[in-house]
Amino acid sequence: MPNKEKLAKKSKYFNKLIDLCVNSPNALLVGVDHVASKQMQDIRMDLRGRAIVLMGKNTMIRKALEIGHEQHPEAGLDKLRAAIQGNRGFIFATNCTLDDIRECLAKHTRQSAAKAGQTSIVDWFIPSGPTGMDPSQTAFFQALNIGTKIVKGQIELVSDFKILAMGEKVSASGAVLLGKLGIRPFEYKIEVLEVFQDAAVFSAAVLDMSEQQLIAKFLAGVANMAAFSREVGIPTEAGLPHAFGNAFRNVASLIADIDFTFKEVEEVKQFLADPDAYAAANPVAASGPAPAAAEAKKEEKKAVVEEEEEEEMDFDLFG
Repeated sequence: MPNKEKLAKKSKYFNKLIDLCVNSPNALLVGVDHVASKQMQDIRMDLRGRAIVLMGKNTMIRKALEIGHEQHPEAGLDKLRAAIQGNRGFIFATNCTLDDIRECLAKHTRQSAAKAGQTSIVDWFIPSGPTGMDPSQTAFFQALNIGTKIVKGQIELVSDFKILAMGEKVSASGAVLLGKLGIRPFEYKIEVLEVFQDAAVFSAAVLDMSEQQLIAKFLAGVANMAAFSREVGIPTEAGLPHAFGNAFRNVASLIADIDFTFKEVEEVKQFLADPDAYAAANPVAASGPAPAAAEAKKEEKKAVVEEEEEEEMDFDLFG
């Protein structure tokens, strides 16, 4: 049975987490696997006054978010609760942007040596060339079947050797050899996994999208909406330009051969009356249709020539 002090501490933590989620709804969900306490302390100091780093046990976090969802159902805390799994924490942006927090996290990284039995998080190759080790230490390389040679009193690798594979455990010989070579292959830092913003949880990959990509996706959505509205016959703001364009083409086709005109269709009628003359007088405006008209005329002349040749052949054969 928890005492009053523990209950008060839990209640204080619950209130703090709920208050931050509701009143500072811009947060990063981060993974803190293999992050050292000194590294975490440096990050807290660097973000002081700009953001709040909040960690806790998953059971306490889920309980706090469950209570918060009951009190503030519109805040999206149920979605945030579903994302809590593994060794995760929060960084709430109070006086900075999410990109500022990411830049701060990138600065605080820690190099670590490989340990026997540890799961590798990278693919690592020992490059060919001199190692700086004396010939008496060739046993380490022989244990791993690494081709070596002795050059100028030191061991030299014949070719690159893959000593670590991502997802596989580090061997004892490999860990010792990397230590003797002074190689620290692993780099640990706080990883940004997801983003909590506007009552929604989404992947951190969204933060890497540029303005140009967002604009392109928005315009693609507008084009899809316009096509959909035209197909189902429901007018929308996105589909109106296409509707007016189609209507103008229909009107222009109807009055092309009759003695009736208006300002917007005058250029169309001039082009239909004499494409070559219009192209000569308006080279820029006619840059699109003129080549098409010229190509059509060429095809027509070619067909006439072919018909004349066929008639001559028939005359030669039967005349």
